[in-house]
Amino acid sequence: MAKEKNQIGGSWEDLALPNEFPEPCTKERAEQSEEAEADTAASDTEDDAKDRAVKCSPTLLRMLKAAENRWTPQSRDRDQAEPSGMGPTETETETEKEAEALKTNMQIQLNDQQEEFNKLPTKAGSRPLSHSVSQSSADSFSSVGSVSSEDESAPQDKPQKTSDGLSDFCVKNIKQAAFGRKEIDIAQQGMPALMILRKRAGGEKPLAGAKVVGCTHITAQTAVLIETLAALGAQCRWAACNIFSTQNTVAAALAEGGISVFAWRGESEDDFWWCIDRCVGADSWEPNLILDDGGDLTHWIYKKYPSLFKKLKGIVEESVTGIYRLYQLSKAGKLCIPAMNVNDSVTKQKFDNLYSCKESVLDGLKRTTNIMFGGKQVVVCGYGEVGKGCCAALKGLGAIIYVTEVDPICALQACMDGLRVITLSEVIKHADMVITCTGNKNVVTREHFDRMRSGCVVCNMGHSNTEIDLACLRTTELKWQRVRTHVDHIVWPDGKRVILLAEGRLLNLSCSTVPSFVLSVTASTQALALIELYNAPAGRYKQDVYLLPKKMDEYVASLHLPMFDAHLTELTDEQAQYLGLSKHGPFKPNYYRY
Repeated sequence: MAKEKNQIGGSWEDLALPNEFPEPCTKERAEQSEEAEADTAASDTEDDAKDRAVKCSPTLLRMLKAAENRWTPQSRDRDQAEPSGMGPTETETETEKEAEALKTNMQIQLNDQQEEFNKLPTKAGSRPLSHSVSQSSADSFSSVGSVSSEDESAPQDKPQKTSDGLSDFCVKNIKQAAFGRKEIDIAQQGMPALMILRKRAGGEKPLAGAKVVGCTHITAQTAVLIETLAALGAQCRWAACNIFSTQNTVAAALAEGGISVFAWRGESEDDFWWCIDRCVGADSWEPNLILDDGGDLTHWIYKKYPSLFKKLKGIVEESVTGIYRLYQLSKAGKLCIPAMNVNDSVTKQKFDNLYSCKESVLDGLKRTTNIMFGGKQVVVCGYGEVGKGCCAALKGLGAIIYVTEVDPICALQACMDGLRVITLSEVIKHADMVITCTGNKNVVTREHFDRMRSGCVVCNMGHSNTEIDLACLRTTELKWQRVRTHVDHIVWPDGKRVILLAEGRLLNLSCSTVPSFVLSVTASTQALALIELYNAPAGRYKQDVYLLPKKMDEYVASLHLPMFDAHLTELTDEQAQYLGLSKHGPFKPNYYRY
């Protein structure tokens, strides 16, 4: 056990303590002491009083001597520097022996306590920085990530089968399926719209014959979406869009349920593309719909399977990064199939991007750093819906927030919300934390890292890990230290440390979870978009990127209102005629900004 230090650096073991401690001072004891002192003062002579003062408690003398040595290190240095010509006196020798014996006894007691502490049962092995992480938080994190140290071998190297004999999948451990099923069952309770879709459309099977290949985060919430698509008649094959966000138990449960899943938490870059290729390049199976999150799956099929890409009925994309890639293809005239832009639908922007990030950003930061936000100077790069959610959460905990923006409209919104809009270069040397949520690349560069203060936390809430320039940090002069799962210290030659979370990947899904209810809104929109693309008559959608009809957004929102026991007001015929609307919607034009 490490020695406990006092305020100036000395060890408490250096302080000699009495063998016997006085009894607690009570009122009766105080009165008795006063009477005894009065009698002694009356009977003692002046010489006796002097002797008593000199011959006061040896224990007290030792304590005073130790205190003097502890609080006046100059005197100790002076005594060591000045050699004494006289040997120690008999009293000093006895005092030193008693103090040494007391110190030995204390060391024995401390060793006994250490042995007892080591005998205590522990749930997990040693963890770096354990003083800043409670056992409960560590346990909750391990359940989210489903990271197990039992088997570190690559899943590709070990053949697995489900209870029904299915082997067309690749997950970490199929034996964890029962635990993943419990996670999915819990998530279903917070995703009412998808359960309603199953009930209403399950008999019609609107996706019968559809073959959906998906690349999204594989969590309990997306598992509910995948199984809903299967219940509506679709055949599904799935890979993960993020190497850190997969819940291994959920992936196992999906595989056990008959879904071909190729994903596990902690994939390498090569594993990531291998999983996508296994989904697409299956024997005797060709997809006709894509559900993508980030555009990686679309890009892979477009580049490696161009003939297959042309046969697809459509693409549904839900991220800023993926939509940007689709618009680039469309602008270049290379998008030969229709695509649905779910990211810019109202139900995605105003709910998933805003409310989900508002609650999950704090969860991810707390689980990884246990940082206190009150008074911290936080820079949020980007004030879109994700940035607004992050700022609202951090502001509620007393953080001092700065915003960087390129869009004057978003910058003005930040100013009106009471935030300081500034460039990253201006504020970086004062920042305690930097959060990127722009969807861009190289937002935080080496120049910014070099000017950061030691202990600055850097993380990303955008989809892609390109926002933080990690290549500039992988040099010989900088050392990477993994101190905890998804927490790296980047150490400069002078000892400065910058704390990087999740290697610059999406913080909330890599290091925590997101609320099931708000994901139900997005998942329902994705399901309806797939149904629309698959069942749309020829010619309705051309080779371009489309937004969902406003009526569909309103329908998704209405499916979630019963959870709040909310009751909508119905327009009268006169009111509907006055506004020029249908009584049943849509209630806003497509150009309306919520």
